[in-house]
Order: sequence, then C-alpha cells, then structure tokens
Amino acid sequence: MKTGLVLEGGAFRTIFSSGVCDAFLDLGLPMPDYTIGVSAGIAYGVSYLSGQSRRNLQLLTTYANDKRYIGLGNLLNPKNRCYFGLKFSYETIPNELLPFDYEAFAAYPGMAEAVVTNLNTGRAEYLPVPRYDEHFLLLQATCAIPIMFPVIHLNGQPYLDGGCADAIPWCRALEMGCDRLVVVLTRERDYRRKPDSMLPLIRRRFRKYPRFVETMEHRAEQYNQNRADLFALEQAGQALIIAPESTAGFSRTERDLNKIRSLWQAGYFAGQHAAAAVRDLWTGSEV
Repeated sequence: MKTGLVLEGGAFRTIFSSGVCDAFLDLGLPMPDYTIGVSAGIAYGVSYLSGQSRRNLQLLTTYANDKRYIGLGNLLNPKNRCYFGLKFSYETIPNELLPFDYEAFAAYPGMAEAVVTNLNTGRAEYLPVPRYDEHFLLLQATCAIPIMFPVIHLNGQPYLDGGCADAIPWCRALEMGCDRLVVVLTRERDYRRKPDSMLPLIRRRFRKYPRFVETMEHRAEQYNQNRADLFALEQAGQALIIAPESTAGFSRTERDLNKIRSLWQAGYFAGQHAAAAVRDLWTGSEV
C-alpha cells in the first residue's frame, strides 16, 4: 500500500487546498507516502509537508496587497519580468519574513514532486522538490504562468507552469505506485475549462517553441478529459476527491482578504468533513 496526495494549482485559489491540508494537520492525519503538486499546489503544499499550519493563510493575508509580492510594476521591471516579485516571493518571505521550516520539510519521510512543462517538448516533467533550496527555483518554475512569468531554466532546459501540460497529475501518482489517492482540486466538480483567451498572444510569444504552443492549444480539451477520467477513478473507489463548492467571484490573484479567508475556511471545513474517510483510506481501510 502506498498513499498519495495530489494538489491541483490555481494561483491564489489554492488557498482552498491550504485549508484542507491545515485541517489534516490539526486533526493529526498521517502524512502521505507521496505528494505531487502543480504550481501553487506544491508551492503551498510544502508548508503542509513541513507541518506549518496556516502559514499560507498568513502569507496571503499579509502580502496579497503588497506590491513587492504581486503587481504590474514587478512585470514591467526589466530585472524581474514577472507579475510576482520573484526575489521577494521566493527568497525574502520564506527566508526572512515568514520563515519556511527547511528542517521539518527535510524530515518528511515521503517523496515530494513538482510538475513543470518543458517548452522544447511541450511535455510535463516530474521533478523531486529539493529539501534545501533557499531560492525555491523549482517552485518558481512550476508556478511560472505563461506571460505572467519569465521562462525558468533548470539544468539548461526552459520550463513554465506544470499546469500547462498536466494540471492534475493523478496519473503520475499511480505510476509512482500510489494505490490510495487523495486529490484536492481548486475548481468545482462541474467546472469545465474553456480555450485560453490568451492563445493568440501565446502563439506569438512562444513561436520558437512549437510543441509548447501545441500543448497550450489542446490544454482545455486535455484538462477536461483528465478530470472526467479522475471522476471515473473516484467512482471505481480508487480515489477520494475534495473540491470547493464554489470559487465564483474569486480571482486567481484575489486581493480581497475576506474572500481569501473565506475560501481557506471552506477548504478547512472540507478537510474536516473528509478527514475520517482520508484516515481510513491512508491507514488501510476501504474508501
């Protein structure tokens, strides 16, 4: 038996997942053997694996309206070229202002992977999250939303947001031997992705990466099919899915602190509600 946790991305909507994970921590649920996340899913997920309950809630409620963290000025800055302040977000906050517990994360006995999209191949790659990285470079790459982020290079290869190629990597969890999956989504169960309105700009901006452009052109179709297959897996009793009831009116770069707290609380309540089933699943009972 190998337990797995899969965390969808969604920028600030991922505060729902943080609420779920914080409930798991508060209730003392066992940690999964394997954790995989996309974009903010794993960027926030490492705080769960380090046992830092409510750290992500504190982060967003403190910095969501801080121009050093997010804002157009960061994107226009030639030394940053990202809607988020990269150094502030991935170095200053975790290393100085809201310390990340590297030691606790290193003590997590399971495996943690992040999904990135290789621009040359247009395919998803699954990379282990370093236990000590004061620059969080892999987490920058998995969070690198096209247009809003610069291309992030790792080992000589160009990468962007893992959600471009594999937004809900439950298939990877199965490939890694997990047979008891908990999947936390950041969209409602009836959500269907529409083709990206930014496709014309993406075609121009990334024309030297034709395979990546092709991936983006088919992204909505692939995402919707992936969800349909996941729900079929749930019906077969092979996965437990936790999803928000509503994210209506919540932007992926939401600035309203009341909305942020509310979506976190919705996640926390959903985590509490699912806790008994998750515990049974991860400790060996049937779903």
